[in-house]
Amino acid sequence: METLDSFDIAILDHLQANARLTNAELAQRVGLSAAPCWRRVRALEQAGYIRGYHAEIDRHKIGLGVLAFVRLDAERCTGELTRAMEQAIARVPEVIACHYISGTGIFELQVVARDLESFAQFARRELLTLPNVKDMHTSFSLGEVKAGGALPLPAAGAGRGR
Repeated sequence: METLDSFDIAILDHLQANARLTNAELAQRVGLSAAPCWRRVRALEQAGYIRGYHAEIDRHKIGLGVLAFVRLDAERCTGELTRAMEQAIARVPEVIACHYISGTGIFELQVVARDLESFAQFARRELLTLPNVKDMHTSFSLGEVKAGGALPLPAAGAGRGR
């Protein structure tokens, strides 16, 4: 599946908005019958366009009032040490996102915590003890303007597989 057509784009668009749609509802919305719609969804999953389905949970409602952006600097940047950092970060549940970054630092993390005190304890106990960490720089979210948004989809025929 190298090129997405208008049906594929429509399927992705509707599933981003509501992944709980039944196949019949999705098929009706995109203008296909149920069987071809189901086959397209499976093909999009197998080709890696759809990586999974999940529920978006309000972090505040479950007691996670702090969202921190943490930039980690490495002691040394070698392949082996960077992989060790990456693997250690991936095992920490409070880290909800991690990106390699350009510029100062090597990783930018999004970390959730109950409050500032629990974040401070977590940072000392977990983040500063990760392998190869030289320094840590933290910024705190003061409020969300936009989060968990849908990806902008390409025009039909423009999407290329990787």
